[in-house]
Order: sequence, then structure tokens, then C-alpha cells
Amino acid sequence: MSGRLVIRHVDEARWQEVRAQQHGDRRVSIWNAFVDWVPEHLVIHTRYDPDLVVERHAHTSDQIIFVIDGLVTIGDRPCPKGTVIILDSGVPFGPLVAGPAGAELLEVGLGDPLPVPDDPEGYARLLAERGIEPLPPPPFEIPESARPGGGS
Repeated sequence: MSGRLVIRHVDEARWQEVRAQQHGDRRVSIWNAFVDWVPEHLVIHTRYDPDLVVERHAHTSDQIIFVIDGLVTIGDRPCPKGTVIILDSGVPFGPLVAGPAGAELLEVGLGDPLPVPDDPEGYARLLAERGIEPLPPPPFEIPESARPGGGS
């Protein structure tokens, strides 16, 4: 039998800023700690800074998201600590808005994790209404195991 056994504490993965916005004089970001990422799946410990706004989007793989702490509103549904979101491939959800204390999530993806925007015009309007300026994506390091031909 072949395969992988991975036992890793979330503190072993370093935090990386993966998306940023300017809210007045405040930089607001998504922070990811890539716990494990191989082509078949990924596990991400995610932090949303307070009031972060994420566009309505879908993924090209199934996703399971558990709200560890804080609050994120998805569409018009508040998702407090303890909420589980199960998202089938291709199903759009959002926008996602972090609560006033932010949110902490555990995300498990069963394939390609990259988001596919669903309503770019609506997202642009929402940001403009809230006085939010999207910033260029910050550089972050994709784990070697997730790269084509990468190791485990």
C-alpha cells in the first residue's frame, strides 16, 4: 500500500498574506497558513481581518469550510463560530464579509483551490459602496508539494 501520512500542527505552517484591500487608512487582508497542499487536496488555516469583503465566487473543486472563530456573512447568512459550509464544485457563494472581529476558518479543498469570480461587476459596486479599494495580490509562496511535479 502506498500513500501519504501527514501529521502536522497548524503552527508549523507560516502565515502568508494572499489578498489585500484598503479600507480608508487600514490595510485589510486574507491570511493563509497552508497546512497541506497537494494536487488532490489542500488544508488551509485562514484568517480574515475585520470587515474584509470577498467577492461572490465558485471553486473548481468541492470545498468544506469550518468557522473556527469570529463571524463571516455569506450572502445574507451569518456564519458564526461552529458553522460548516459545504460547497460543491462550480456552485457560487458570497459575497463573504468578515465580522467586526474578523474570522478564522479551516478550509479543505478536494482539488484545485483557486476561486472563480461569479459577479465581478457586483463586487466592484459593493467595494465602491463601502469605500474599499482592492489592492494588487500580494506575492505568496505556494508550497512545493502543490507545484507540478512537486514532492509530498
